[in-house]
Amino acid sequence: MKQRTFAMIKPDAVSAGYTGQIIELIERNGFAILDMYKTTLSKQAVEVFYAVHKERSFFGEMVDFVISGPVILLALEKENAIADWRTLIGATDPVKASVGTIRKQYGKNVGSNAVHGSDASETAEQELRLFFPN
Repeated sequence: MKQRTFAMIKPDAVSAGYTGQIIELIERNGFAILDMYKTTLSKQAVEVFYAVHKERSFFGEMVDFVISGPVILLALEKENAIADWRTLIGATDPVKASVGTIRKQYGKNVGSNAVHGSDASETAEQELRLFFPN
């Protein structure tokens, strides 16, 4: 059964010109891109998006980073989309990410790690509704 997930190419990867390579990896790994657009997110939208981390010390820094420039938002679909996307993007810390993952290739550090991926079906549904309401 096909599953949908949410993906974001973050400002660091967009500004470095990695968007095309990341989209190519997405498609090469069997994901269908159902919808995609480039935007600069508002502080309010990112605060809602990362609300689960609101009490953490890095919350403000994370919000400021995501609103610092354009991002690419994607709705992806394939069998086991959530788990497969998490595998393709790799560990949060690019240093610890496996060779061949997006974060290993394009991430700089834990904060500037190129991409976001939903971690569970509930999160994916929530994130997709937030950015792809139709």
